[in-house]
Amino acid sequence: MVKRTSRAAVAVALATTSIFGISASAFAAEDQAGAADATTAETAAPDAADSGAIIVTARRRAESLQSTPVAITAVSAAMLENKASVNIGDLQGAAPGLLITQQNSGAQAANISIRGLTYADIEKSQTPTVGVVVDGVTIGTNTGQLQDAFDIAQIEVLRGPQGTLFGANTIGGVINITRTRPTMEPGLKAEVSYSRFNTWAAKAIANYGDGENWGLKLFYFHNETDGFYRNVTRNTSDGWSKGDSYGGSFLFKPSGSNFDALLTVENVVQTFNPVVSNLAKTGEVFCTIEPARECNRNNTTDLYTTFGAAAESSYHAPDATLEMNVDLDSVKLTSISGWRHSREEQTQDFDGSSVDLYYVDRRQKYTQWSQEIRAAGKLFSGFDYVVGGYFFNSTYDFKQYSRVFGFAPDVPPTVFDTNFQTVKGKTESYAAFADFNWAILDKVRLSFGGRYSKDFKYLSNGFALTGAFTPGAASFAKFTPKVGLDWRPNNDTMFYASWGRGYRSGGFSPRAATNLTASTPFQPETVDSFEIGAKLALFDRKLEMNFAGYVSDYKNMQQNLTVPGGPTGNQTITGNVPGGAIIKGVEMDGTLRVTDNFKINTSAAYMESHFRNFVTCGATAFTPIAANNCGAPGLAPFDYSGNNLIYAPKFTASLSADYSVPTSFGKISANVGWRHISPYDEQLSAESLTAVRNAGGEVTGVTVNGNDARVRTTVQDLVDASMTVNFDLNGTDAYVRVFGRNLLDERTTTHAFTVAGLWSFGMALEPRTYGATIGVKF
Repeated sequence: MVKRTSRAAVAVALATTSIFGISASAFAAEDQAGAADATTAETAAPDAADSGAIIVTARRRAESLQSTPVAITAVSAAMLENKASVNIGDLQGAAPGLLITQQNSGAQAANISIRGLTYADIEKSQTPTVGVVVDGVTIGTNTGQLQDAFDIAQIEVLRGPQGTLFGANTIGGVINITRTRPTMEPGLKAEVSYSRFNTWAAKAIANYGDGENWGLKLFYFHNETDGFYRNVTRNTSDGWSKGDSYGGSFLFKPSGSNFDALLTVENVVQTFNPVVSNLAKTGEVFCTIEPARECNRNNTTDLYTTFGAAAESSYHAPDATLEMNVDLDSVKLTSISGWRHSREEQTQDFDGSSVDLYYVDRRQKYTQWSQEIRAAGKLFSGFDYVVGGYFFNSTYDFKQYSRVFGFAPDVPPTVFDTNFQTVKGKTESYAAFADFNWAILDKVRLSFGGRYSKDFKYLSNGFALTGAFTPGAASFAKFTPKVGLDWRPNNDTMFYASWGRGYRSGGFSPRAATNLTASTPFQPETVDSFEIGAKLALFDRKLEMNFAGYVSDYKNMQQNLTVPGGPTGNQTITGNVPGGAIIKGVEMDGTLRVTDNFKINTSAAYMESHFRNFVTCGATAFTPIAANNCGAPGLAPFDYSGNNLIYAPKFTASLSADYSVPTSFGKISANVGWRHISPYDEQLSAESLTAVRNAGGEVTGVTVNGNDARVRTTVQDLVDASMTVNFDLNGTDAYVRVFGRNLLDERTTTHAFTVAGLWSFGMALEPRTYGATIGVKF
């Protein structure tokens, strides 16, 4: 039994939110019309009409993929539809250096990494390093980024800093999602899928319009599952979920005018069980209380057996987007207005054991508004531009009730915890940007531009009984330039080189536990990215190959750190690591069109990354401590320089093949794909510590000997396959599809976390899944 004093100290520590922070060639679309329609607001490029060209809008212009001097992979809806994907997480590994995993501590919460740059934190005061943009609107937090794989025309994965055109929090890259637009003609697409774990989904998209002036699209998506975990304490399936997404889009495009407007209104409603698997081991506090069979479990096959209490998350997220365009011949004006709101109520058994040790009830509301206005056109032949302004505002309100060492599973946390935590935050951002293309020589083009951003952050946190800490308020500003040069010796070849700077704003620590740390901001971080690349189209464009090499200089990196202070003596704050990191790598993706009916896609990425002089002050039990610059008793310099960056696999690769054959009744299509991801770490942690002592035996520093092995994934070889039989029924396209995901049944974590010697937990990768879909389209 834990002593009363220890229990009280740990209880206060866990009552905070500290555990929630942790430190191209295309898959060609079946139908390019949806993606092409989605680019009507952009400036058309001269080669956008190339036969068979895939059109992308990575630079707010409609350009063919092979003529865009950016490392980009375009992914069609067909890739996700073929394996009945529920969300964009199935893109993981499909583009070079891309990871997308789910963190179920928040609704639609994603851990996204591109080229080793990530910041996986669900708190609304923290911002992602990879932007997710849906129809021109940026999602401001990690929560909400794991978008449904439904009603998608095209997804563009942009690698490297994209701050000039997409904003401050895109230092790793951008996932640019374009939904289908109303066709303005009567039509319907509907399908039902059923798969393993009693999982089923229903989708429907209906279009109507006059074919010329207006169009209406209505959509609905339902999915639910019993979950792939087994809870042996309650003898039931675990990890269940149910979700509904519904809404409509109205397109107004008056005949004879140069104006169009698209209004989309949507609502997402989800309920799910945010299950965790117990990874606690001997030596951690919770293992002294839990049954022996629940400790010292592996982070592969054991993940799928759970022990925790029932929990439920409820998520409501309406949103609205209005896009308006007017073409004045010499210039095209675009306005994109976005509004998103979310309400979350989530209980969760974080210890993952059958003993009631740490159970929380988190309630929060978040609202964001954004407005972008831009102009695009040509000043003269060979010189085009995109210029604009951007505004963003967000507010949120958060409460957490914690039942710590309650041993009372029937007492709700809202009753148990009278000193609950409260957090209120606000962000307001303004930006002006410009991007130019100038054909300075025949076949040579100079691209340059920049973005000036100014951000205001406010954060107040505290506890119901002890009161609020001193609020933090600060402004941050940065100009981030970019410049590039590309050379096209012919229409099938392009070489390019670029440099760009990414910027991620500063802010305040939501887990700070003293007045000083709550009101002291962490500073912005930057990435300087140097890149060279080549895009080649060979053998009459039957083979397309893209190559890129890059070096990213990561400075003033933001990391969550444990420092003394607060009621328990320790607190988790976000701080800056001046040494930063160096990340460098090479990438390749390609498409081979063997015949009109047979196509092969491939990609690969190799990356080397390391921290650079990552030394920060931390609390240590080693004594005696020599005098140092850490500024408080019990602190010593901790050296993390030898640890791996998180979500930064050394090697990823993919290979897929699509084959179709016409039949007397329609056609048969088959797809098989393989994605390889080498092991990577999911949390900045400590496998062990070594004290560094001077001649007098005093501790001058502490060396961290790598991240904890429990937060490291296994090698993943993910194999997916599908076969679709299409029937032409008097103008109606009916189809039957059988599919399988993760056919090799790889088992590992998608998220894992150790909590300061108290306990550890993780979430599991979906195991082998198979099922069938039937649908109609006309």
